[in-house]
Amino acid sequence: MKRIMITAGMVLLLVSSVSTMAWSGQAAAAQTPVTVLLDWFVNPDHAPLFVALEKGFFKERGLDVTFIAPSNPNDPPRLVAAGKADLAVSYQYQHHLQVDQGLPLVRVATLVATPLNCLVVMADSNIHSLADLRGKTIGYSVGGFETVLLKVMLAKSGLTLDDVRLVNVNFSLSPSLLSGKTAAVIGAFRNFELNQMDIEGRPGRAFFVEEHGIPAYDELILISRRDRAGGPMVRRFVDALEAGVQFLVNHPDESWKLFVRGHKDLNDELNRRAWKDTLPRFALRPGALDQHRYRRFARFLKNQGMLKTTVPLEQYAVEVGK
Repeated sequence: MKRIMITAGMVLLLVSSVSTMAWSGQAAAAQTPVTVLLDWFVNPDHAPLFVALEKGFFKERGLDVTFIAPSNPNDPPRLVAAGKADLAVSYQYQHHLQVDQGLPLVRVATLVATPLNCLVVMADSNIHSLADLRGKTIGYSVGGFETVLLKVMLAKSGLTLDDVRLVNVNFSLSPSLLSGKTAAVIGAFRNFELNQMDIEGRPGRAFFVEEHGIPAYDELILISRRDRAGGPMVRRFVDALEAGVQFLVNHPDESWKLFVRGHKDLNDELNRRAWKDTLPRFALRPGALDQHRYRRFARFLKNQGMLKTTVPLEQYAVEVGK
């Protein structure tokens, strides 16, 4: 009887092991490849994505995710629209413009839930209010949206674009300030340029766009092709991203170590500071969609002449799973 019981137990153990191995094999075989195009080179703005990757949250949900930094930051949305990639990191304002141009894209999640854009001057300058910019030279990187931001901000202080001198400094925003080429720059990111200037011993002062007439918006979002947004892959990706955000805010120091483990070149003072400053700006519920906020920003862009029309919300932004 004992021998029979032992044999039966061994059979059950063997069956259990085989079943476990079969399940593991099926899980491994079920890994869905996902290609995600970043908006630019890897940086702390992408922290929740890489924490989710390093912690295995994507893999747990059957996703084999690959992040790719583009050689041209204008390419990712168009490649997603063409079906050449699954998802892309983009900017809310840029997304509105591209949908207006006919690209079949929708926002499926939010990464950075506040504006990062700001207008920056030297902290020791005589510019203490936007009204003090009259007659000053202001640098910008990208025309269009940055010019609109500046126009609206100046209007709050009774100025127009004709009251200042605009100069394109490409991406040399803080260097143009430090060299005295400009008195102010628009389009600086508050979590990077301000830290860069402080590290160099020449601190700046920021005027935040959302405090000077610009409706609040999401800085970084994730976009998908409209006809693929309702698929299970997107839902699983967003769930994994949320797990990454939760781990990040609960364990910021451990998350930093995970982040730089695969990007040792980012382990410096500037990125450590940017990491800390960006942490409170990540969307804690990446998939959640504030419909009023998106419609309000679309109306703002339309009123500023950046959109030909405002399309129904569901054509450019969705809450996955709803």
